[in-house]
Amino acid sequence: MMPTTIVDQHQILQRYQPMVATTHKGRQGHVLLVGGSYGKMGSVCLSAKAAMKSGCGLVTAFIPQCGYEIVQIAVPEVMVLTDVQDHCISVIHFDIVPNAIGIGPGLGQDAITQQGLYEFLKTNTIPLVLDADALNILALHPDWLSLLAPKTIVTPHLKELERLIGKWNSEAELFEKTIAFSKKYQLIVVMKGAPTHCIDGDLVYKNTTGNSALATAGSGDVLTGMITSLLAQSYEPIDAALLGVCLHGLTADIALHETGYQSFIASDIISYLGKAYLSLGL
Repeated sequence: MMPTTIVDQHQILQRYQPMVATTHKGRQGHVLLVGGSYGKMGSVCLSAKAAMKSGCGLVTAFIPQCGYEIVQIAVPEVMVLTDVQDHCISVIHFDIVPNAIGIGPGLGQDAITQQGLYEFLKTNTIPLVLDADALNILALHPDWLSLLAPKTIVTPHLKELERLIGKWNSEAELFEKTIAFSKKYQLIVVMKGAPTHCIDGDLVYKNTTGNSALATAGSGDVLTGMITSLLAQSYEPIDAALLGVCLHGLTADIALHETGYQSFIASDIISYLGKAYLSLGL
């Protein structure tokens, strides 16, 4: 395995960009989150609220029509655009100009959703984070990976990663194959786990925050929103990934004495984000 950089508070503070006193929402970045399908609208709500709570100025959710009222009521700070379809995403078309796009939470893998993702990737030039079913769709169509711009961020858990790179027989082989995958497609891979590693070609970063309380439904959706938010705020992709993963883990560390492991849920990550920022002196 390649030499690993330990990501601690010192590393994060070197990468953190303070907010300018005279800033306004138009300067803080506009996130577009694409996802949701019938029965899975909660994923987009979590991602969207996490994006807002991570410091970007504006968030728009692009969702199927069935989720319109859900998102408008659940996250009133977020704007909503809807697909032409009621139950799933089919054509990712929008007139806004976001600074970063996150795709995948609750997306589903309907045939029209797969085609819609393909058509979007062919023309997209906006910084991108891909998670969940967006990754599962790419695993079904590996030739589409070449459509991704350099430094696109992908955030697989180990099962999603296995679908992308194949099985491995040891930790050393896991890192070898993930590094090769990152280098081949010039992607930043956020390899979610205990601990989470961020891989940027030959560079491997090991996160030092977080605990098993994060092993809960929706945790990854929150992380997608956080990283996309930081990307929209003009962070370099690797810095957005590292800061997002660090803050995500810190929320669970800070909350632990109040919630315990079992009672910590994905919404709590969002609730504790402010304390996570403050714990770094930010």
